[in-house]
Parts: sequence; C-alpha cells; structure tokens
Amino acid sequence: MNSHMNFIKEQLYTLTSIPSPSSFTAKVTDYLLSELSSLGYSPERSNKGNVFVTLGGSGSPLVLAAHVDTLGAMVRSIKENGRLRPTTIGGHQWSTADGENCTIHTRDGRVYTGVVLNKEPSSHVADQKTELIEENMEILLDENVASDQDTLALGIQTGDIIAMDPRTVVTESGYIKSRFLDDKLSAAILLGLARAVREDAWKLNRKVSLLFTVYEEVGHGGSVVPDDTEEMISVDMGCVGSDLGCTERMVSICAKDSGGPYNYDLITALSNLAKEKKLDYAIDVYPHYGSDVETTLRAGYDIRHGLIGPGVYASHNYERSHMDGVHNTFELLKAYITR
Repeated sequence: MNSHMNFIKEQLYTLTSIPSPSSFTAKVTDYLLSELSSLGYSPERSNKGNVFVTLGGSGSPLVLAAHVDTLGAMVRSIKENGRLRPTTIGGHQWSTADGENCTIHTRDGRVYTGVVLNKEPSSHVADQKTELIEENMEILLDENVASDQDTLALGIQTGDIIAMDPRTVVTESGYIKSRFLDDKLSAAILLGLARAVREDAWKLNRKVSLLFTVYEEVGHGGSVVPDDTEEMISVDMGCVGSDLGCTERMVSICAKDSGGPYNYDLITALSNLAKEKKLDYAIDVYPHYGSDVETTLRAGYDIRHGLIGPGVYASHNYERSHMDGVHNTFELLKAYITR
C-alpha cells in the first residue's frame, strides 16, 4: 500500500473518531482546518460551517465536495425513568442501532456514554418483539439515574447530541468496516488528494478546490459555492446492492439518482477516463439518493455536476468498503484534474 493510501486510511480513523452529526460539526471542521493548514494550504470556514480550500491551478474552476456531517440523533425529551427519548438527525435507521453504544454531548461540553435499546430488549422478558421505530427507542445512560431529575442534574437537556460509535476497522485484506463511511471515507480521500498535490507537485489542469460540507445529511450542505464554479463533483459513497454493478472494490460513477440524471458529458468523460486508466469502475443508477451537488443546482448555480465515490455496502448501517475502492476513486480524481 503506497503512502497516499496509508495517509487516507489514517485520516479515516481520525475523522470517524470525531463525532459529527449534522449541526455538531465544529470539532471535525477544526480538524480539517488544522490538517489542511499543516499541508501548506489556506482553508476557510464559512458562516454555515463548510470548509473550503483551493489546491491550485487556474481556469475552468472545479469544486470537489465531500461531507463530514453524519447521521445521528438528538435528545427529544428526558423520560420519567431518566432515560432519553431520541429524535433522528438525517436518515438514521433505528433498526441498525439497536444495541449500539453511543455518546451524549451536552451544550456545556460534558460527554456521557450510553447504549441505544428498544423499550423491551430482553428476549427472556418480552411477550412479543418490539418494532424498531423511533417511538420505541431509548438511550440508557451509563450513569446511576432513576428519574428525569437525576438526568437533568448531569447537565443533559433536550437538544443535546447523540452520536453512535463508529467502530472503524480496516482488515488485513483491505476491507473497511465502519459507520459513517458515508461520507468520511471520501473526505479522507480528498485530504489524500490535497497531500498528493502538494507533496508530488501535481500539475493541475484547471483551478481545483475542495469543499467539505456539514449539512448534507439534512439536505442543504452544498447550497453555497464560489460564484466562478463551472463544474462540481460530489465525492460521496458509491452504492452497492441489488441491481447495481458496483462492488466495494470499485469506484462508482452515478448516472442518475432520485434527483434525476447527472450531467451527461461529465459522466461520459469520467467513465471514459476510468476505462482509459484501466480502473475498476461501474456506472450505476441510485434510486434513493441525493447529493450535495444537486443542492448546489437547486440553489441556482449554473454548473456541470457529477457524482462518484468508492463502493459502500449497507449504507446508513454499519457500512463496508475496501481499500481497492479507495484506490480507484483516488486515481480517477487524479486523472481528471491532471490530464
């Protein structure tokens, strides 16, 4: 594994270790600002919280976007028994979180651990299986609480953030298993790209910038980009599943998702380049997907738009990808901005 792939793997471990459900992203963007600055760039954070940095080049401005906000939950209320009733942030699926460890983040900076469980999780007690929907889920704090007043005394209140443990693992065989590969895996790839541009002195064929957004999971992450942007590619997860050609070891190029078709000429150029470079890739249609770059279009920007990313299986669950998918995505981006 080359140094850029090792760097991306290290960045993935770091990024997933920083809890960042949508709106709770200051710490992860602090990290991005620090890391990009250490690479010799001058990143900026917007009022909204997005991080933007130009890597170099001139003419025909291209923005590559990834998001660092994740799914998660928020305290909706504190129950009489001291447990927390949650409300979801983004398209979080409670059926995938039953039994998951989590952390609760108070507004004064305290952090508590807990576990997500349904209201009657014991098979030795329950008369019937509990449906895993939001109203039946609760957060049990790893604290000695028996009432709402006990929990309030800890400083926990409505609106506090609940973050699921990522459980990030990269196996010897190259498989990547973690929550929030959507989209911290592609964010790590873009950091690897920034490092390679600087250390390997890539000659960019145009002005290339990176945008790390913080509200993608709730639908408005990429709604603001520089006015001179001509082309934008969301570097997000590629879908793996029924009726799709992509595997975890490929780079996926999306032709159409729930928002409609992506720019035909851009998708053609990306797929031709992947073929020319002998990369392992697939062109797919994602029926239940939306991306940052579609938000940019809806905001009124006149841009060409595309979407690529490493194949990710079990999206919005405990997800799985592979370092080969990372490599293929990295090489396609390299070829596109240096050809």
